Amino acid sequence: MTAIPSFTGDANPYRGGDPYADYRTADFPFARHVDLADRRLGASVVAANDEFFAQRENLLLPGRAEFDPERFGHKGKVMDGWETRRRRGVSAAHPWPAADDHDWALVRLGVPGVIHGIVVDTAHFRGNHPRAVSVEGVSVPGSPSPEDLLADGVRWTTLVPRTPVGGHAANGFAVPPTRRFTHLRVNQHPDGGIARLRVYGEAVPDPAWLGALGTFDVVALENGGRVEDASDLFYSPAVHTVQPGRSRRMDDGWETRRRRDQGNDWIRYRLAARSEIRAIEIDTACLKGNAAGWAAVSLRDGETGETGETGETGEAGEDSTGGTGGEWREILPRTRLQPDTNHRFVLGAAAVGTHARIDIYPDGGISRLRLHGSLTPEGAARLEARYRESEGSEG
Repeated sequence: MTAIPSFTGDANPYRGGDPYADYRTADFPFARHVDLADRRLGASVVAANDEFFAQRENLLLPGRAEFDPERFGHKGKVMDGWETRRRRGVSAAHPWPAADDHDWALVRLGVPGVIHGIVVDTAHFRGNHPRAVSVEGVSVPGSPSPEDLLADGVRWTTLVPRTPVGGHAANGFAVPPTRRFTHLRVNQHPDGGIARLRVYGEAVPDPAWLGALGTFDVVALENGGRVEDASDLFYSPAVHTVQPGRSRRMDDGWETRRRRDQGNDWIRYRLAARSEIRAIEIDTACLKGNAAGWAAVSLRDGETGETGETGETGEAGEDSTGGTGGEWREILPRTRLQPDTNHRFVLGAAAVGTHARIDIYPDGGISRLRLHGSLTPEGAARLEARYRESEGSEG
């Protein structure tokens, strides 16, 4: 397993210039998974014991934290993160916090799932970050209140034990993927500030909910779909194409660099489970002079092998993977797209598959892809089995 870099201690005081010049970070292997705590997926910081200097909601804001050295408010320095007041001891004889003193925040994941890694980012908290952090998880059905989550009978599972962290750093923690969680409790010991929280993992939807819906978007993140690979991620992530809602800005979609060859760009997805697709939406919202010119959609029924795909030719029917699954088959032929438009296509017959691929020609971008359909009996059974396995007893 790849070692996860760790950071401890204060960062240097800010002396001007680029505040990220001395920021400590690393490439975390688990960050290829989706952020289950993304606010755009519906995640929320539902409670915190203290947020005197900076609001708890900042923890889940998209994008990196910003720093304005001149911004002060009536409580002091305004920070883009969650910051608590300084803890004190019980008396003049013992003015220091007790060993177990800590602040906490309760986070509802936007999509319940199996967690692979967590990043506690202390960007711009240089000497006012916590000395250590710990993270716990729990799976509670429905919409529990903070009081429900903090009740005596709730059993929390330790995901990150109490661990020293560094200031002005991305503190990453690999988490053994064990079971499905719906909520986290983030603890900082004894107090201080955290800029951002990222929770990387695999979405595990409730099959009873999807079964009740019948027809739904089988590639959406919130329903268990995910991006497996893409030809180009130069301007923005491919995962944006399966986020909820319509894109509101150009960078809230997927855009590639300009091609100077005769190839094309593509994204490959894994569906929530084996599905029957009946309708397709390809949205180019907010992409006006840079929308893809044409697009085609293909399905594959069965596991793929290693990608081996370069996008140099990118023909929808080709299979350079060497996988054991079926061949890619086109369900939407190459079709002209319009800028800033949601395109809808009804298929003549349901198309069955486990993976999907969109090819755009020659480059540019789309903002969203929707594949509307329902699970096959086999797909529903596999999803139910995965759900039951991930809902195993807590340790």
